Formats: sequence, C-alpha cells, structure tokens
Amino acid sequence: MARKKTTRSRIEPSFEGGRSKAVSRTLADDRVAGKSAAKSGSAPARRRKKTGTKARRPKGRTSRGRLTGALRAMVYWCFVLAIWGGIAIAGVVIFYGARMPSAATWTIPDRSPNVKIVSVRGETMANRGATGGEALLLGEMSPYIPEAVIAIEDRRFYSHFGVDPIGLARAMVANVMAGRLVQGGSTLTQQLAKNLFLSPERTVERKVQEVLLSLWLEHRFTKDQILEMYLNRVFFGSGAYGVEAASRRYFRKPARDVSLAEAALLAGLLKAPSRLSPARDPKAAEDRAQVVLAAMRDQGVVTDSETATALTSPQVRAKSYWTGSENYVADLVMQRLPGLVGKIAEDLVVDTTIDFNLQHEAEKALRTALAENGAKLNVSQGALVSIDGTGAVRALIGGREYATSQFDRATDALRQPGSAFKPFVYTAALEQGRTPVSVRNDAPVRIGKWTPENYDSKYRGKVTLSDALTDSLNTVAAQLVMEVGPKTVVKTAHRLGIEAPLQANASIALGTSEVTLLELTGAYAPFMNGGYKATPHVIRRVSTQDGKVLYENTYDNPPRVLDPAVAAMMNQMLVRVVEEGTGHNAKLDRWLAAGKTGTTQSYRDALFVGYTANLATGVWFGNDDGKPMKKVTGGGLPAQTWKQFMQVAHSGLPPVSLPIGGPVPPVAIDGPGSGEGDAVADLVRGLAPVPVSRDATGATGQGFLTPPADVGGGSAPNANPKRTTLLDILMGN
Repeated sequence: MARKKTTRSRIEPSFEGGRSKAVSRTLADDRVAGKSAAKSGSAPARRRKKTGTKARRPKGRTSRGRLTGALRAMVYWCFVLAIWGGIAIAGVVIFYGARMPSAATWTIPDRSPNVKIVSVRGETMANRGATGGEALLLGEMSPYIPEAVIAIEDRRFYSHFGVDPIGLARAMVANVMAGRLVQGGSTLTQQLAKNLFLSPERTVERKVQEVLLSLWLEHRFTKDQILEMYLNRVFFGSGAYGVEAASRRYFRKPARDVSLAEAALLAGLLKAPSRLSPARDPKAAEDRAQVVLAAMRDQGVVTDSETATALTSPQVRAKSYWTGSENYVADLVMQRLPGLVGKIAEDLVVDTTIDFNLQHEAEKALRTALAENGAKLNVSQGALVSIDGTGAVRALIGGREYATSQFDRATDALRQPGSAFKPFVYTAALEQGRTPVSVRNDAPVRIGKWTPENYDSKYRGKVTLSDALTDSLNTVAAQLVMEVGPKTVVKTAHRLGIEAPLQANASIALGTSEVTLLELTGAYAPFMNGGYKATPHVIRRVSTQDGKVLYENTYDNPPRVLDPAVAAMMNQMLVRVVEEGTGHNAKLDRWLAAGKTGTTQSYRDALFVGYTANLATGVWFGNDDGKPMKKVTGGGLPAQTWKQFMQVAHSGLPPVSLPIGGPVPPVAIDGPGSGEGDAVADLVRGLAPVPVSRDATGATGQGFLTPPADVGGGSAPNANPKRTTLLDILMGN
C-alpha cells in the first residue's frame, strides 16, 4: 500500500508568550480539529464564550462611525442638490429673464398726474387724479411715516440688496411655525417693482421678474429714492394712493402733520388696504396700528413713553367716501380744467377763487338749517353759492353731504327760480323807461288762457312797481312781461348772465324756465357792481408743479351790461324787498342788503338770492325727487340761511353801501388780501358811489324818472300818458 503523502502548512508567526510556536497541521486535521474543538469546548473557545468576546469592533465605536458616515453622506448630497438646484434656478432666471426687454430700456413709469386744488389763500382743498394726492419728498412728510413702514414691512431695508434672504428665511420659519401665512418675504424694493411694472398675479415668471427688477432698482436708485417712490405710489385703501392722499383721506390733514399714532395706522394698512381701512373697519385698523407700534418699539425707533402716548390716541373714524363740501368745488374744477389746458399729462396746481373760511361757514349754515328743519318741513337737500363783484366764486355748496351724494345742485341742477326771476323782468321794464314809482293795477289779469294770481290770492289795486316787487305781486310782473315783450326779457336775462335756454312766453314772469343756482346768482351781480357782467368762475390760475403758468384768468375787463341808472333803481327796489317785503328774514345788521325771494308751485323749490356790496349769494332748498315741502317759501328757510351765512361773512368788516351809480369796473382778485380782514371786502372797499347822470334820469332828486300821472305810464318820460288796456297786454304793447 502506498505511503500516504502528507502536506505541511506554512508556519505562521505567533506573538503569544513571547515565543513563536510552530504548529503543523493538514487541512483535514485543521477541519477535524476545528470540529472537535467546537464539540469538546476547547479552552480557547470556552474562554471566548465565557468572557463574551467576539471577533468584531466595539459597539460604541461602530455607532459613531455610522453617524459620521451618515452626516458625510448628507452633506455630500446636500451639496450636490444645491448645485443642481442652483443650476435649475439659474436656468429659470435665464429663461424668464430672456423674455423681458433689455435692461437698457427699463424706465420708471410716469406716476398718474395729480391735480392739486388750493384756495385763494393757498390752502389745499382737494387732490384729484388716479392717485388722489401729490408726490412728496421724504423731507416733506412726517418722519414717523417711513419709520413705521420700514419697521413693519422691511426692517432690513437699508442693509439688503433688493432681495433679503434672511428676511425670507425668517418669514418661512414663521409661516411654518404658525401653519399659515403670517409674514411675507418681499422687500419694499420688491413691492415697488411689482407696483411699478408687474401684474398682481402669482406665478413663477412674475416672481422672477420681480427679483430682477428689484436688483435693477437697487442699482439705479438710492435707498431713499426707492422709499420715496414707494410711499408716493403704494395703495392705502379707500381710493388713496400715496401717503399724502391717505393722510388727507383719513385724517383730513397733510402728510407732514401726521402723528406717530396716525403713521402707525397708515403703515398697518399696507398688509390689507381695503380690509383694514378705517373707513371700513376702524377697530381692525386700530388693532393693526398697535402691532406696528410694538414693532417700532422693539426696534428702538420710538421710546416706551412715545408708544404709550400713541396707544392712548382716539380711534380714527373716516367716512366711507371723500367728504367735505370743498369736494363739490374740486369736481367743478375738474369739469372745466380740460377746456382750459387740454389733456392733463403732468401734476398741476389749480389756484381757485374759493375762500376756505367762507366755504366752511356756508357748509355749516346749510347743514344747520337742514338738521334743525329738514324733518319737520320735509326738505332733504339744499345748495348755496356766493360770488363777488367780479364773478369769482367764493363759496359753493352743492348739497347736504358730499359723502352721500356727489351731485352738485348749485351748478348742475336746473330748477325753476320762481319769483327770484322777476328782477330781470323789472330790469327790462326800467330799460324801456319805466321807474320804481311807475304805477300798475294789481287786479285779475288774463293772458290768453293763463290767469296769474298773487301768492295770497289778494289784489291791491293801484301800486308802484317798487311796491309790486316788494310784495312779489304776480299780476304786475305778468303785465310788465307783456308790455316789454317776453323776448326782451329773455335777452335781458341772458345779457346779465343767465345761460340756460329760456322760454319766451308770458309765464316767464313767474320764473317757469329752469336755471342753475350759480348762473342765477351771477346774474344778480351786475346790480351790486354798478352794471358790469360778473361771469361766475372758480379757476383763477393753472400752473405746473414747477411754477409754469398754463392758464390765468383775471376777469379785469368785464363788459358793461347794465346802465348804472338802471342798476341804481333795481338796488333801490330790491333793498325794499329785504327791508320791508318778502325777504325781511334776510335783513342784516349794519349792512345794506338787497335780494329777492322765489317759491315754485306746490312748494317744490324755495330760493333767496341777495347781495351786499361785497357778495352776491343764492340759497336753494328742496328735494331731489321734486316732492313738495311743507309750505317752505323763499322768504322762510332760504332767507334765514342766507342771513346766517352773510352775517358771519361780513363780521368785522366796515359797512360798504351798495352802488347807486356807475363805479369803475371791479378789480379781479389776485390772491390773498393783505393785512387784516377778508379779501372779498378788499375788492369793493375802494369803489365810491358815482352820482347818476341827469341825461339818463329825470330830476326828481333821487335820480329816478318822474312818474307818469296815470296808471300804466308810457315807455319814456316824455311819452303821452296812455291807459293800458287788456288788449295792449295781450298784444305786448
């Protein structure tokens, strides 16, 4: 049997016991030995089992290794994702940026032009235009406004480059923690870019464009310029764009006078202008303002004492619409402005003829009359207009409350003037030679199928024209119309200032043709100024923001429309109306006043138009739907309201007599009056009465023609006396 061949294994070094021992085994022996050892529990195996040691690394060291590996992997993948995310974002930016026009062509769009309307003394009455307010420099507004806006909207405004990553991250964290949108990440620069160039839609393209435009704005303009543009264009709710418009809308004051509490309210509106507007929800606006104040205090912008004072400020309550009677004036200006300067393409300043003090007094008088008498007399509306001897409108009230009705009843409403039209009838008669002491017969008169009656249904027999006008006798006025001819009366009224079309018929004697209160009042002015036309006007000058005058109207050369002798006789008769006639409720203290009442059929309209040497003022009361009032006549509520306004308007001024002759043409206003007193009075103080020339009148000692001996005297002082018959009246002779 052949000898079995054995193979020795390689001797491996050993470090046990400091000596090396060689153990020679075959692979089979090794396997067998291994199995035997495992079964028998050899000493080394038992020792390993007993001590619990295994052939692996310690547990703590392994956990730390795994954690380190995971962190390394996370950093690696985050880095990879950041690279790819950056590439993706860059691609999106490049894609949408390529669709935008070249940056070289980017320009700031023009702000919608604003029209600033000021009084005769330079007080701002209103702003008109898409923005509702003029643009201001930062130095022209209250410093609290930009501080409040920055504190609540973009606290890092002066440190970021147009986009604020820190602010964006902070907003994201706050929104995640709250579970809803509580903060926005857009900077003021981004908001400005959106307002200037972009639509409000929320898309990736719009957001990319917003960022690019923000970077361009930051590169092109300084921080103050960006903030200034933002504050002048941002929407503050209730139709107000910009801080000036918002300040006047909610506080009725310019932005430079805004307090800390008011600035906080304005800044708070930016979050939701329409919802937080104090015109809609004063409580919500106040709560938001307190949040702004807290932010300003936390950032050290204001002190604790300033914050406490602001928190105790009364709650702001604004009307739901622009209010104040001056807005009627502003609307009238905007109606007439394009006809004077053409298309409005830039900011303009319109100097008006309005005296703001008189405007407030007129508004107060009208509202008081309606508040005290409206309900019991069934009258809901009123209007008042006051002009000086040049036709300059010094006060204009178009209705009871502009906030509830913007319809201007002083300039746009056509109403029957009633007996307030009679002065034009008498003027036409005087121009044909009749006088205040010409006599007519107050008796029943029939003109065709029309039989005019007096207000009290009584007849007085023979009366003078002065008596007839004093008592507002309808029969005599009808006779005069037929004597001079209805067409002559129409021409006379138009010459003096009535612009509305008039019906040339007999009933015109009772004011049946409709006119506006403004033109009716203006047509009375030639009586007060000695016979010169006083064209009603409210715009005195129009200029650009830098002072370039585009239009100026001085009305310094008015045409003569009335003989001074006729004006003197009309004054004499109309003074009697106030002193002892139907207008006695309008009698003033110390000032000589003249005027005429007017009441239409069924008490639908009641008017009083009167004048002094300073002002001609017309007052109307009625209802928009034409419903009758409860026996309100022109000599009642209108005359009383006229007196209340005119008494205050003339307070402290030395009395000036009404002209009894032909003074020089009145001088048009040219800005605020100098020294103490009212600028209105300055226009006529220097107008001395001029005696009536004898070639225009008789020699009765008062400048009046010698009355005829019989009733119905001729048309001239030398005409043969002839009794007027019914046939003459019907024929118009």
